[in-house]
Amino acid sequence: MTFIFGSELNEYGDGVLRVITLLTDYGIKDSYVAEVKGVILKLCPEAVIVDVTHDVGNYDVEEGAYNLARVVKYFPEGTIHVGVVDPGVGGSRKPLIIEAQDAFFVGPDNGLLAPAAERLGVRHVYEITRMDLLPQRVSDVFHGRDIFAPTAALLAKGMKPLDLGIEISEYQRLPLYTAKIEIGRIVAKVIHVNGFGNLVTNITSESLEAAKIKVGSTLNVKIGGTAYKLPLVKNFAAVPVGEILLVVAGGGYLDIAVNQGNAARRLGVGKGADVVLISE
Repeated sequence: MTFIFGSELNEYGDGVLRVITLLTDYGIKDSYVAEVKGVILKLCPEAVIVDVTHDVGNYDVEEGAYNLARVVKYFPEGTIHVGVVDPGVGGSRKPLIIEAQDAFFVGPDNGLLAPAAERLGVRHVYEITRMDLLPQRVSDVFHGRDIFAPTAALLAKGMKPLDLGIEISEYQRLPLYTAKIEIGRIVAKVIHVNGFGNLVTNITSESLEAAKIKVGSTLNVKIGGTAYKLPLVKNFAAVPVGEILLVVAGGGYLDIAVNQGNAARRLGVGKGADVVLISE
């Protein structure tokens, strides 16, 4: 898994673009994000660090998982994604490396990494155990800086996951992200309410394809127990202002939205609401 850019080799001699993304609930008021970046750059000065977001709600693993899963398809091959929303830090949860198709994910084993890794295709999962290869730990409650950041940097330098830990067979998933798909029918959940009030479901474009539900069709939709007939359209402007619609938005997830309105307020539902789609 390498992404070659240009014709010049970097100091490691391989010409690999070392992209590391960061997603946390740290915010930017304190120095936490800078400390994580400092550790990465100290070990791997060639790293290109991209902030996904640091404004995930405190301890909100599901919100972090949604944002991470949105972005992964847009990054180059070999990107290392670090996710730290970690209410169980210092407890029994494992520190993980997930090797997916064309990417690595580093973070806590609490479901945060799973939806993104599974969108790309999980290949191997490792528990990080070689703490002796990491810089001396300063704190038992700042694993983002002291475990996950240096692990990502060492992967970026070319170290193999098996050099940093042991392969395992199980990892935590988020049940909220698993839609039930049949031909012409999908049983799903609202997993996020975005800033526009759109109800983001766990139905992806791949889910619709598997269920043989096509854009342009009108669907029987039950949202939080209330039935609607809604069009599945390509864009918001396909319906008049104020109309409710279904659309696969920029992150590849199906949104229930109101053209120039707020679906969450209009429909009176939010995260966790049941959604059933049935094609006519």
